[in-house]
Amino acid sequence: MKPSQMLAYLGRMTVIASVSPTSAPAAAVRAGKNPLVLALLLGPSLIFLAAFAYWPVLLVLVQSFSLSQLGEHGFGLGNYARLLSDQHFGIAILNNIIYAVGTIVPSLVLALAFALALQNNKKVTAVLRTLIVMPLFIPLVAAAALFSFIYLPGGGLIDFYLAKLGIGQTNWLGSPSTALPAVIVVTIWKNTGYYMLFFLAGLAAIPTDLLDAAKMDGATALGRLRHIILPLLGPTFAFVLPIALLNALTQIDHVVTMWPGGPSDDANLLLYYIYQQAVQNNDSGLGAAATVVGVGGLLALTTLARQALDRSIHYES
Repeated sequence: MKPSQMLAYLGRMTVIASVSPTSAPAAAVRAGKNPLVLALLLGPSLIFLAAFAYWPVLLVLVQSFSLSQLGEHGFGLGNYARLLSDQHFGIAILNNIIYAVGTIVPSLVLALAFALALQNNKKVTAVLRTLIVMPLFIPLVAAAALFSFIYLPGGGLIDFYLAKLGIGQTNWLGSPSTALPAVIVVTIWKNTGYYMLFFLAGLAAIPTDLLDAAKMDGATALGRLRHIILPLLGPTFAFVLPIALLNALTQIDHVVTMWPGGPSDDANLLLYYIYQQAVQNNDSGLGAAATVVGVGGLLALTTLARQALDRSIHYES
């Protein structure tokens, strides 16, 4: 082959390669096998994760076993022993369980009820769905400040209407018996619309022919809910329940806002207990130990809930 013919052949191959639909994937595969390219692409993400995710987790684990706060040096289970013997920690755990049950169950029930009632695409239901979801866009601190005025003793909205019924004023946020329920109401109001969105998506994925066939067979609305809708909403419950558990443990902004200076032990929650130990008492070892126990309990509850729901989940083939 002559040099001129060789150049012409290479030119045609270059043109063919440039227009070939497989040239870009092939180049991507070659780039993916290059360690330098992989390091440049993944390096920023890995550095970010290591600095703001993995390193804090490792630091908390190390602090939970550190005995420096006890006047000793080294590692051990002393912080965990102090934590388990602290009655304030037990009260915070009990309050958090009450808070989780009191917020998750009503929120999910109301969210499912609203989703069932408002799943049809009509103008009225669209407006109602918007109103129910509206609290989702209000910051939790702002919602807590709003409810602080509603709960205001004597001059608040609740006491105003109760006074018309002849009921005296109540210190809703100052009494240990009403402080935790008052916060639970705020959380339900804030999260119901958020969970309703997931149930609306789950209801939209249910085949209508199944519901139509059940109607033709004479199934009642309650029967269709029990035997068709709830089983097919299993994946939705498996997704929403861990989120609700996580919110019950991590949402503390409204507690701090509604109880200036912090709640009393009768209404204290686990996350605020951790804040008190780590920041106010400068006992990072005890705070880290409480964090590890809290996160471990949350992971265990989430795993058990997922396993229980997976047994009854029906996945579409």
